[in-house]
Amino acid sequence: MNNARIIRPKIRLGVNVDHVATLRNARGGAVPDPLRAAQMALAAGADGITAHLREDRRHINDDDMRRLKASIDAPLNFEMAATEQMLDIALKTRPHACCLVPEKRTERTTEGGLDVVGGHKHLLPFVNELSRAGIRVSLFIEPSFEALAAAAAIRAPVVELHTGAWCNAVALGQTDAAAAEFSRLRAAASEAARLGLECHAGHGLDFDTARIIAALPELVELNIGHFLIGEAIFIGLEASVRFMRAAMDEGHKAAAS
Repeated sequence: MNNARIIRPKIRLGVNVDHVATLRNARGGAVPDPLRAAQMALAAGADGITAHLREDRRHINDDDMRRLKASIDAPLNFEMAATEQMLDIALKTRPHACCLVPEKRTERTTEGGLDVVGGHKHLLPFVNELSRAGIRVSLFIEPSFEALAAAAAIRAPVVELHTGAWCNAVALGQTDAAAAEFSRLRAAASEAARLGLECHAGHGLDFDTARIIAALPELVELNIGHFLIGEAIFIGLEASVRFMRAAMDEGHKAAAS
């Protein structure tokens, strides 16, 4: 009998720098600079950088995307709506990856996953064109089997599970709802692996929830932004990222032991 332990690679940490730009734009000018934040996050243990160029440019702008691509020596994940304008920018910028997300001007933050089932015909050309350009495509989806099957059908290699409902339930102390939402995430991660999809997760994660979800063996990457930037106000960005990296590693090791 072979008792050799299977060693899982560590889960990658992608740090979203959108809200450094939110603070900059509140006053105007050049500071704080999201590029500097990206460089500090990478130095502190992040594996990649995420930035969402919204239609209304409320935080990250076009020049930020150009500077991030030109100046960081790490994967850049470009979050974008599935529009012709964003596709054109992505093809010119050539980030490592593009995550297609739903977008509404009235929302404060992304409110849910893509409608991959109903939006199949609309999304397929974006997946195809980005993939042909050598850009790794992910779809930000709800943790449902229907969304996963639809993502596989349009040949998206990566899905990112929306963890917002679970994180909100945890924050509100809704124990039963949190347990139900985590069960959905666990089942979805397992199904993603069965379908051959690389599985990421993100939205609303903090140190505690990241530690918990990092234990899921199918997860390859967590993308976290707002919490890290908010925590940086009190403890500094490098410390915030280091603590998140440690929390994720702790959850990973506990599951493997």
